[in-house]
Amino acid sequence: MNTNTLFKTTRWLTLSGAFMALGLSSCNNDDSPDVPSQNVLEIASSNPSFSTLVTAVDQAGLTNALATSGPVTVFAPNDEAFNTFLGDQGISAQDLLSNPQLEGILNYHLVNGRALSSDIQQGAVETNSGQPFFVSVDPNGAIWINGKSRVIQTDVQASNGVIHVVDYVLTAPINTIAEIAIQASQSTTPEFTQLVAALSRADLVDAVNGDFSDNLTVFAPTDAAFQQLFTDLGVSSVDEIPLEILTDVLLYHVVPSRAFSQDLRQDATLPTLLEGQTLRVDLANLRINESGLLAESLNIHGINGVIHPIDQVLLPSDEE
Repeated sequence: MNTNTLFKTTRWLTLSGAFMALGLSSCNNDDSPDVPSQNVLEIASSNPSFSTLVTAVDQAGLTNALATSGPVTVFAPNDEAFNTFLGDQGISAQDLLSNPQLEGILNYHLVNGRALSSDIQQGAVETNSGQPFFVSVDPNGAIWINGKSRVIQTDVQASNGVIHVVDYVLTAPINTIAEIAIQASQSTTPEFTQLVAALSRADLVDAVNGDFSDNLTVFAPTDAAFQQLFTDLGVSSVDEIPLEILTDVLLYHVVPSRAFSQDLRQDATLPTLLEGQTLRVDLANLRINESGLLAESLNIHGINGVIHPIDQVLLPSDEE
């Protein structure tokens, strides 16, 4: 992985108020005029809840980066965060520590410069791995990264930087939206087979490919959702749906921004790639229009955006 230290700022809504709303203990220069005497590594090493992180830093050869260089901002998973991540991945701590990508994984948690909570902004943040992560704030004011990891403590200051504690290990996406859907359609328990077939027929696979700058959200109907549509239309496959209608329907499922579930708001109206057509958000009932969001599968993160599976195909107003 690329381990350069480029840090790009982005112009997004500031999260300073939201970070303060977390109400967790923190330390900043306004509380004490003294410069902290301990560096980032010393602070982490003195706290037993960061034992896995400290071991991983040593294994990856990043001790110097956290002890002497800087300033650096660390989004630090505690041991509980590591344990949850390892359980989800079905691997051991030793598996992670021996991973040849360990340095890149850890660099994905580092941002060049001293970024206090008042400096961090919603949207893309370039990390020391060379890949961005994405900051969201949910309706309750909690801060999330990549729709998966929540910030649980902020502004622990060190002589060479600042630490923000997160409750899950951060990982960069490695596939695009199109690749994720195709891989799911070819798995041992296939899903999105009809979505992939529809995208292929409408020549829209490339429309949901791309890089980190593309920022798309796809509300992806399950195979069961497409089967219900086929029944309603009296057809047996996407091949029997007129191409113009199929294309419009697919474009209606794509929002031209990277919206994690934490970014959604009650009664919000979302623009789509189908000109003049919008979607309605009903968070209270976890719905987009009349289609239910599948809570257990939200925030499937891709290089070019995020996928939210839904249980009903969305139809533009003139197709309802």
